[in-house]
This record gives sequence, C-alpha cells and structure tokens, in this order.
Amino acid sequence: MSTQITLTTGVYDLIKDHLRRKRTTIEQEQLLTEQLRNAEQVLRKNLPEDVVTVNCEVRIKDAETHEEEKYLFVETKREKVKKGKYSILSPVALATVGNKVGDVITWPFDEGQRKIEILSVERLN
Repeated sequence: MSTQITLTTGVYDLIKDHLRRKRTTIEQEQLLTEQLRNAEQVLRKNLPEDVVTVNCEVRIKDAETHEEEKYLFVETKREKVKKGKYSILSPVALATVGNKVGDVITWPFDEGQRKIEILSVERLN
C-alpha cells in the first residue's frame, strides 16, 4: 500500500463526512482516519491519472484467489450496483480510493480481510 494516498479535496471531505456519520466498522474507521491524516489533497486537474477516484473504472485482483473484478466508482447518488456502478463510499471504493495502479491493499471488508491489487484505473471524464 502507498504510504500516502492522493485525494481531491471533494473526495477527502466526502470520506470525512462518511466517518463522522459512523458508516464504517471500527477497523475501517481507524485505517481511513490514518490515511486521511497523511493524505495529499490536490485539485482534480492535478490528480495523477493512475489514482483511484470518483468517475473512474477500476480493475482489481484478489491476491489469494487471483480473481479479477471491475468496478465503476460514481457519486453516491448515481450508484446502481446492478449496472456495475458503485458509490465512491462503497466498501471496495473506500479500500482503494486515493491509491494508484500497482498498489496492493489489505483491507477489512465485511466478509473478512482481503488483499487486493489495483491493476488499472481509467478515468471516465
């Protein structure tokens, strides 16, 4: 995992608000709080292309099963899981947001700890 994540100010504020509302597990809250404390905040135009953010398609691989999955991260109000559109505040988005291609992340998902690798990030706008 990167020692420092990179977020736009808007996504940073969204995550902070999400944490204030206690919408995560204690373990996730601790990880996110630490990440936010060390996060680099940038303007959207200065965000590197390979960093996970809102309005991007992300391909990840499970380090144990080697299964690949693709997610489209969108604004919360545009979430449509049946169409493969996941909120930027969904568990998998929170695990990967601010990280970049090549990062391997260990994250406490609801179904248990998983180790995932970010394979690709494609911006949609």
